Amino acid sequence: MKSELERQTEELEQTLQKQLELLKKESEDWAKVGGAVLAGALLVMAVVQLKKKKSSRKTDKVLEVLQREGLLDKDLEKKITKSEKATFWPGIGQRLLIAGLALAKEKYLKDLFNADQTETFEKGQ
Repeated sequence: MKSELERQTEELEQTLQKQLELLKKESEDWAKVGGAVLAGALLVMAVVQLKKKKSSRKTDKVLEVLQREGLLDKDLEKKITKSEKATFWPGIGQRLLIAGLALAKEKYLKDLFNADQTETFEKGQ
């Protein structure tokens, strides 16, 4: 009985050791993937910030020229400096509307034309 318990404990320890080794290998893979994603995100963020700075410099130059010429007023300055925010949802809404119209067209227009033909056929008899 004692030897059997010792054998079971050895087997459990070996199983635990194998599981820990497997976990370490898998966590290394996940760490590599996470690092690649993080590096990509940082690169994208840097590009976006550079583009923003470039755009703001151009805007500042335009405002400066307009102010020198005496053409700058509050409304024009507001229009020039107003940031354009692109959103994800209007595109989705438009696509859903088009998909809904296509679905309705297939479902109801087919039945509409079939109903006309059925009524014409019934009137003829």
